[in-house]
This record gives sequence, C-alpha cells and structure tokens, in this order.
Amino acid sequence: MISPREIYNLLLDSSHTETKIREIIIGLTWTLCNAEGVGLCMSPAIPTRTLPWSGTLVDRPCNELSLWIRSWDNYQATVGMAVINAAINSSSDLPAKAEPISLPGSSNLAVFEHFLPLIRGQKVAVIGRYPGLSRYEQEVSMTVIERKPNFQDLPDPAAEYILPEADWVFLTATSIPNKTFPRLVELSQNAKLVLMGPTVPWLPDLADMGIDYLAGVAVTNSSALRQTVAEGGGVRIFETGIQYRVLELSKEVISNK
Repeated sequence: MISPREIYNLLLDSSHTETKIREIIIGLTWTLCNAEGVGLCMSPAIPTRTLPWSGTLVDRPCNELSLWIRSWDNYQATVGMAVINAAINSSSDLPAKAEPISLPGSSNLAVFEHFLPLIRGQKVAVIGRYPGLSRYEQEVSMTVIERKPNFQDLPDPAAEYILPEADWVFLTATSIPNKTFPRLVELSQNAKLVLMGPTVPWLPDLADMGIDYLAGVAVTNSSALRQTVAEGGGVRIFETGIQYRVLELSKEVISNK
C-alpha cells in the first residue's frame, strides 16, 4: 500500500504537461482552470481583496502552476489543484467507466442517495457539512466532522476518534489542497472510503492509498459550467455543467490502468 502522503507526488507525476493555461476563474465557491480540459477545485472560504499574482496566470504552462498544490497558501493550492484536474480528468478513462448518478433538484446530494442502501445500519462519518445533508441523518447513523462546526457537527480533532471506528467514510477531495488528506485517509483504513466532490482527480492509483470509491464529476457543458462558476454558483454547477459519477476502484480497474 502506498502512503497517502504520496498523493502530491502522484498528482504532479500524473499531470506533467506543458500545455498553456487558457483561463483561471476564482469564483465564490469554485475555482476553474481551462487548459487541456476543464478542472475544478473548491475555492477557499477565506476573504481577500487582492491576490498578488492575479493577472499573470494565463499562458503559463500547467506543469509550473501544478506545483502550487504543495503550497501552504490556500489560494495557490486551490489553483494548483484545479490545474492538475484540468490535466488529469481530460485524459482519464475512469469517468467513462463510472456510473452516472443524479438527484433532480439536489444533485450535490446524489452521492449520498446512491450509497444509501449500503450505509443504512452502518456507522458513517462525513468530512464536511454538505448542503441538505440533514435529510439523511434521520435514516443513517451519521457523524459530520466540520472545520467550522454548527451545533450538529463535531470539530476537526474528532476525526482522530471517529474515523477509526467508522464503517463508511465520505471524504471531500478538498482535503487534498488543504493538506488534511493524508491523515484522514490513514485514520479511515478500517472503513469503506469514498473520495467525493468536483475536486476529485480521476486516478486509479488512489486505490493503492486505501480509497475504495471515487465519486467525482464529469463536465457535460463546459460553457455553462464556466458561466455558473464565474457568476458565483455553488450547488448550481450540478444543474448546469457537471454530472456526478461513481466508480468502485476494483482490482479489475487497477489491472487495466
């Protein structure tokens, strides 16, 4: 098994391309890169007035800005992740192998709806409070761990205690740019582990780190997605330009990578 700490080497090795960046949009909720393909990453929830490198990113090679994934600056890491996804997800064959899923009106919850028959009666931990998630807390024994918890949630340190005892863990791929991915994956090795969200990189090698399922997105309408991101769209991107897809990272997928 590969250490989850190797995620950053894996991402950089898998996205090494000199393709020039055509556009970077840092929206309220999502950051978008347009290069070989379109890549997404959740934007930092950190207000700022001016980024020092704004106006300098277009026409720079992807393999230069992808290095930003190692940065401890939240905005740089976010741009780096979006660039990496633009390179990886445009060439990966995994989205085509994955099962399309949808939930009209609340597509951001489609992943939980998809797994509901499997997680009933199980101890489930979710990293991040997804909008509308409370509808499943009546049906499933679910603990939500959140960096900014509300009265329903537990704070970050609870992961050390909750994840090793969970049957299922749903881990937001935003954990990659914010650098919590390695530890959260280590803590979840006894659980079925689902890496989810528009930030997911479609890489079969993630199975070697203990990821059982990828629940990522395929871009279905790049122009509509771009407009929604630029206009401050949050969950609206699920209604306009992307579709959730789920793939079990089985031995068969790994043997064919």
